[in-house]
Order: sequence, then C-alpha cells, then structure tokens
Amino acid sequence: MATTADFKNGLCMNFNGKPCAIVWFQHVKPGKGPAFVKCKLRNLENGRILENTFTAGAKIETIDVERRPYQFLYDDGEMFNFMHEETYEQITLPHDVVDNADLMKEGQHVEMMFVVGEEKCLTCELPTYVTLKVTYAEPAVKGNTASTSALKEVTLETGAKIMVPLFINQDDVITVNTTDRSYGQRQ
Repeated sequence: MATTADFKNGLCMNFNGKPCAIVWFQHVKPGKGPAFVKCKLRNLENGRILENTFTAGAKIETIDVERRPYQFLYDDGEMFNFMHEETYEQITLPHDVVDNADLMKEGQHVEMMFVVGEEKCLTCELPTYVTLKVTYAEPAVKGNTASTSALKEVTLETGAKIMVPLFINQDDVITVNTTDRSYGQRQ
C-alpha cells in the first residue's frame, strides 16, 4: 500500500479494479480546507485518460509492473508476433494492444509492460522515434504555400500516412515521433 505522498509519474496502481498509471499529478493545499491531489490516470487496459482527485494521505494499492524488451517479428493478419530479446520466447498480441501499430516494421524493438506474477501484457510501446522510408509522396508544386499549409501527406513503408513538410520526396528516410505521429527530421 502507498499513499498520495508516494505519487510520481508512471506509478502503476489499481484504481476502481483496473490497472492505471499516473500521467500527471498536482498536490494542492487550498487556504481553506484539507489538502488534496489532482491527477490524470491512464487506464492500461484501454488507454483512456481518467481524471480523479484524492484526499491527501489517501491509501492506494500499487501494482508491480515489469518492462521487457521485445522485437516485432510479423503480423499474421489477426495477431502481432513478438520475440523476447533475451530469452527468445515468442508471444502474440491482438492489434488493439499496440499503439500506433502502423508505424511498426518487422525487426522493430518495442517495450512491453507486464504485471509481475501474471503473464499479462498491459502495454506495448514503440520507441519515441522510429526511422521509416517514404514510399509515396506527391511532388511539391512551387507557390502552393500561399493558400494552404506547408505540409503534405506521405505514405511510409509500413503503410502509415503522416503529414510532412513539402521538401520531403519519395524514397527519403525520415524520423517520425510515435507519440503524436509528427515528422521529426530527414536522415
């Protein structure tokens, strides 16, 4: 058991019977009344963000989690297949467990979070930045920036579509931020 004094970003807890992780929190001591802690929690089963307020000193049940390195092998159409990088054990995950799965290519390293004691995968996270090749990009037309934004849609080698600056061409290799699917830089 822990209390609100132990709160930190990333702390995993059992909230209303569901595994959640703290995304953001703030201790508040108003001039009148008891102190409290406002926080945003991410449900680890479905990814939803929940807001909650705890009274200061409230007890919470923490969850022990373990992060493990895996490598993406292939997609068989129904499930993603991964291999543990140290033990070579293979597991399969449904498509809805992996965030931004369309940015993942074969051989990609990912990090999975498991509940200790239960071999249940809570999340599968890609690295913050991935490097991918542009397979299709419309050529930029000179003078296009006056009426529209200076971005265009491109298709990446994994089939994902993202917005990039006009100077990106087909066969360029670019870095993509997996948290917000934004263009990072050209390699």
